[in-house]
Amino acid sequence: MVIANLFSFLKEVKEELAKVAWPSREQTIRYTILVIIVAGAVGLFLGGLDYILTALTAFFVNK
Repeated sequence: MVIANLFSFLKEVKEELAKVAWPSREQTIRYTILVIIVAGAVGLFLGGLDYILTALTAFFVNK
């Protein structure tokens, strides 16, 4: 019974994957580059914010 359910599940998964609108190669490359750029920008922003807050904290603690 468990095996039959497993095969039924896998068959349904295959049917659903056939319905998916997959992105083209160009779209995938474009989105990947966009994600890398956004992740880098967020990393730089958060790193800069961390640096500033650390400097401010050090300034007030050592004052």
